[in-house]
Amino acid sequence: MIMKGQKISDRYQIIKSIGEGGMANVYLAYDTILDRNVAVKILRGDLSNDEKFVRRFQREALAASSLAHPNIVEVYDVGEDNGEYYIVMEYIEGKHLKNLLKKRGKLTLSEAVDIMLQITDGMSVAHDSYIIHRDIKPQNIMILENGLVKITDFGIAMAMNATQLTQTNSVMGSVHYLPPEQASGQGSTLQSDIYSMGIVMYELITGELPFKGDNAVEIALKHLKEPLPDIREKLPNVPNSIANIIKKATAKNPKNRYNDAREMHDDLKTCLDDSRALEPIIEYKYPETDTDDAKIMKMVKKEKEKDLEDSNEKKKKEEKEEVIAKKITGDDLKKQNRLLIILAFIFTGLIVGITSVVVLIPIITKSGKQATIPDVSDMSIKKAIEILQDKGFIVLDEYIEESSAEIEEGKVIGTKPEIGSKRKEGTEISLRVSIGDTQVTIEDYTGENYNEIKGRLEALGLIVRLDAKDVDEDDDHEYEPTEIIGQSVEAGKKLSVGETIILYYPNVIRYYPDFTDGSYTTTDVQDFADTYELDLEIEYITTDEYEPGTIYYQSKPKGYTIVSGQKFKIRVAEADTNQSDDGDDCGGLC
Repeated sequence: MIMKGQKISDRYQIIKSIGEGGMANVYLAYDTILDRNVAVKILRGDLSNDEKFVRRFQREALAASSLAHPNIVEVYDVGEDNGEYYIVMEYIEGKHLKNLLKKRGKLTLSEAVDIMLQITDGMSVAHDSYIIHRDIKPQNIMILENGLVKITDFGIAMAMNATQLTQTNSVMGSVHYLPPEQASGQGSTLQSDIYSMGIVMYELITGELPFKGDNAVEIALKHLKEPLPDIREKLPNVPNSIANIIKKATAKNPKNRYNDAREMHDDLKTCLDDSRALEPIIEYKYPETDTDDAKIMKMVKKEKEKDLEDSNEKKKKEEKEEVIAKKITGDDLKKQNRLLIILAFIFTGLIVGITSVVVLIPIITKSGKQATIPDVSDMSIKKAIEILQDKGFIVLDEYIEESSAEIEEGKVIGTKPEIGSKRKEGTEISLRVSIGDTQVTIEDYTGENYNEIKGRLEALGLIVRLDAKDVDEDDDHEYEPTEIIGQSVEAGKKLSVGETIILYYPNVIRYYPDFTDGSYTTTDVQDFADTYELDLEIEYITTDEYEPGTIYYQSKPKGYTIVSGQKFKIRVAEADTNQSDDGDDCGGLC
């Protein structure tokens, strides 16, 4: 249990609990290194024991940490401390969109569109990097007092993708926004997020969910088979443009939806224009009946089999109790036999009770003892098991496979919980076993978007750093801010998991031209100063040495590096307006 004042990884000091969910508990904490408040989300106990989930969670959360957008909660750190898996995020003082809906019921059209514009704007950045959220819902959207929207839970949501529909209460909440392809087990695409955003938009405007049911499977089946209720039946005054956006976003067939969040965002920009209020209602281009009936029937059959199994178990139990009752209370049973049976039950109960106490007391006493998990790294699995069992721990049969450049394949890297931590005797221990040095072949990433490449490489287990590299301004090539212009590891080379690669992006260096060469005007210089945010001073000097209007001096010479905010001065020649045309400088009064 996480306590107030406790430090996570000797860095994040817990201040208080600020939320509990189906997947994780959230705490307000103080980052003692960077001197700021953060939100620390710690995975729920049963999820942290699922090695596949934990590995996916860490990988996906690291990929999500590359996203930078005002409408996405920033991920600062991902780690593990004493068996607790956590993610450190930007701390947002706001409320979930679901709370706002509970308080308001439904929102106005302009409010709903504003929120959806922000959600789709943030998701556009994710989709540009081919990152799918997979769990868009009001509970994963924060809204601040000033109306700013923040999308959260990227890492956890993506890792939860493999979780069964009925596994947790949180998934029961998610199923209301579940795309048909996810419900039928076909996996997710960018269009899956579009469907969920369409359901959210429907709920914001109507204050209701389109599909309801007694359990997750029933709701999922409705997403698969039932058409979405027409929003105009509930709110006849809703513009056709709004109805079209919801209809297109929530199409059963992903081919009929928007291609990505940016396309939906662009459509939302003009949806409240008067010119679109009566636009024709769209017709789907592709059939909406592409759902896999076999998979649907399999889901239903599984639920029915579970219900039948429970029913059969109950029936068997009742029949067994009936047989026992007949044996004890049969009409041919005499009173004295009945008494003997009762006494026998009492005697047997006493024997079982005494035996249980004798056996359990040593176990209970022993289980209370603490022991330090010994260092079994670089040992064979057999040797590690022997040592751990001697210390009173239980070693699980399933191992955690990890890549390692230091530990030979088949040998133990460490344990979970970590070596050196104290645990009660009888605690279950997982061995982390090396699968050898798994390497990633580096490609030439020049010219690509560093956000996309960073996410891709971090998902493979590499550490990616971004660094600016000075480049001269080039009229033949306009550099993009996120363009990769170099890398620390050459293409073709291989890196082991955990090794680092640096991706370089451009820091374009621009230089002052020679404004005194006679080809520039003061207007040219003013435009130049405005472009590079310079503090320009133009000094006009009366001189007959230069033609009027000539720039003959500049305070920063040609080739000098431009820095925004610099003071820059030029001198411009002007004619002496006090002189007469005939050279008589006394104005004819001499």
